Formats: sequence, structure tokens, C-alpha cells
Amino acid sequence: MIALTLALAYGIWYSYSVILVALLAEFGWSRSVLAGAFSVFTLVHGGVNPVIGALCARFRPLRVMAAGGAAMGLTLFLDSFIATPLGLYVGFGVATAIAVALAGWVPSLVFVQRNFQERLGLSVGIISSGVGVGMFLVVPLTQLLIDAFGWRAAFRVLGLIAVAWIVPASLWLRREMLRQTQYQGPENRGQTPARQNQEKSGSDPDFLTLREAMRTQPFWLLMAMFFFGNVASQTLHVHQVAYLVDHGLAALAAASVVGVVGLASIVGKTGGGWLSDRVERELVYVAGIAILVSSAFALLAIGGSAGDPPSRWAAYGYAVLLGVGYSVTAAITPVIVSDRFSGPHFGAIVGVGLMGTAAGSALGPWLAGRLYDATGSYTVAFLIAAGCGVIAGAAAWYARILKIRGQGPKPADA
Repeated sequence: MIALTLALAYGIWYSYSVILVALLAEFGWSRSVLAGAFSVFTLVHGGVNPVIGALCARFRPLRVMAAGGAAMGLTLFLDSFIATPLGLYVGFGVATAIAVALAGWVPSLVFVQRNFQERLGLSVGIISSGVGVGMFLVVPLTQLLIDAFGWRAAFRVLGLIAVAWIVPASLWLRREMLRQTQYQGPENRGQTPARQNQEKSGSDPDFLTLREAMRTQPFWLLMAMFFFGNVASQTLHVHQVAYLVDHGLAALAAASVVGVVGLASIVGKTGGGWLSDRVERELVYVAGIAILVSSAFALLAIGGSAGDPPSRWAAYGYAVLLGVGYSVTAAITPVIVSDRFSGPHFGAIVGVGLMGTAAGSALGPWLAGRLYDATGSYTVAFLIAAGCGVIAGAAAWYARILKIRGQGPKPADA
């Protein structure tokens, strides 16, 4: 159920790659302007994550997700009236980003981290695979809606689907979780055992606060993983459709490439999460980054020469590499955070980490758009994306070395 909610929330995120093409055709705005709207979206999404982490502590994550579903319906409907770049930036870039964040990653992570500690890697992998389902189903659906009725109708239909699923599903799951705990004592009713243990340990000195975590080296290595990993992945995610269309692939076929990325990411997230419970998580992360970097070179290689469109099957091969590579890293990074900074402050700490994700997701696509406007090519942008992936892998490797040496995070007064 959480996975399907994430499928809708982040299906809308990744649908922007096809919406960008539709807006480009209708308005003729520059690619840097269009990519800039996505950059604002990711910055706002990341910027509000610490606040959403605090809301989850106060109101419980499933209530926050229900509110996010209602907000997504409203903001997507308003997005259908966009007519200016300012409207795009405010409507999609700000309002829709907040709605997606409310229904998205932080509430889901907090819910799973509180209730499924025993196999946390696999649990996070399963729910995050919903993002791949969204890419596989929502992105091609969005393209079909655009082809049939236009992008404005596509926004309205997506908003209706979000409300119809996320709000009732979140409230129903919350009721079921409460029902499972009805035989506990009155003082613990409505809380899972994991939640009770976490609250009881809130004063344990081994649990770092956000401020204490930010004074440790592992925290900043994790921030580098969040930031540089997402410069690499989001540059490809946002510009892949435009790149393939530029090289002669039909728009619907290019959108189906995004669907294959999503399908591959389901395997990557679930399999990577399962593997990370059995093998050092940092090693799994580095393997995922290596595949992600290879996907950037694969995309450049299938561009083809002028007048020679890329093979659809070659594009699907690239999509498998991107889907597996990015998804393994996306699912494992929050779990690596939990390994080092578990406890009652996990939501706030991972929320700040996701601000690094937002910064990388904003910078990469925007810079790629600027470089394309200046050079008429994505080559430099995709090479930069690959280089950032290498940096993210190096940060993970060094974090592993510190862990082996016993130099992990410790309380400030230790």
C-alpha cells in the first residue's frame, strides 16, 4: 500500500520528463527554463523534508501522507492552468513539490523504520520499488493522456487518481495498524512494539541528535552520497526523453524507455535491499553507482549519428542499466543513514540528508539544460553526471573504511 502511494507520488515526479517535451512544443520555452522548474521542484521537495519529519513525529506519518494525497489532487488541478514560466515554477515547482513530499519519501521511511527494523534493507527496498512502478505505469500513462487529450487534461487525471488512492489508503492503513495494537495496555495503545522501544530509548546517549550528527564525518560523507548520486541520476532522468526524441526516437517510444527504467528499478530496489541485509551495504551501493555511471556512457553511445535514430532495443538496454543502478543507490542510502543514526532523531537526520538529494536533483538537470542551450548537445552534461557518480561511490567507499576502523559517529559527549 505504501509502495503504491509512492508510485503515484513519484510517478508524477518522473512524468515531468514527458511533460517537459509537451511544454516545449506548446510554449517554446528554453530547456534551461523548463529544467529550472524541475530544479525548483526538487529543492522545495528536499527543503521541506525536515519539517515533514517533524510533522511525522507529531501527527504520525500516515496522517501526513493522507494530507499529502489531498494536496496533490488540488495542486495538480491548478497546474493544468499553467500559462507562464512563473506559473510553472510556483504551481509545479513549489506547490506540487510540497504535496508530493507530504505523501512521499520521508513519511514512508519513518513508518518503515519504526515498524520493520528486523529486515530494514528489504523493507525499504520493497516500498521504494513503488517508485519504479510509478515510472513503469504513470509515465507512459501521462504520455498517452498527453497524446490523446493534452498535458492539461493529463495533470487533472493524475490529480484525481492521487486523491482517489492516497487519502483512503493512508487512513485505512492507519486504522489497521491501530487495530493490530488494540490488545496492548491502554498506555501503549496505538503504538507498535518498535515504536514503543524507540520512544523508551529516546534518552539513550547512543542516539545522536541532528546537531550532534552534523558534527561527524560519516554524516557529511552520506550527504555527499545523497548530493552527487542524485546529480548523476536526475540529470539522466529529466533529460533522457528529450535526448532520445532529439535523436529521432518517437515520443511515445521514448516515454516507454522511462517505463523500462521504472520496471528495472523495481528489481534493483527490492534485490538491492535484500542483498544489503546480507552484504555490507556500502559495497552494494558502490556496485549500484558503477552501473549508474555505465548508463550515462550507454546513453551517449546509443544517440546515433545524424539521421540515424537510435535502436529502441538499445534504448531499453540503457534503461535497464539506469533503472538498476540508480534504484540500488536510492533505496540503500537511507538505510545506511539508519545504520549510523537510528533512534528518535532518524526522521530529522534523514530529512536533512534528503535536502542533499534535492540539491543534487536540482543542480544536475538545470546545469544540463544550460549546457544544452549553450552547446546544442548533452555530451558534456552526461559526462559531468558520470563524474558525479564516481564521487558518490568514493564517498560510500570511504564511509565503509571509517566503519571498519571503528570511526563511526559517536555522541558528542562520548
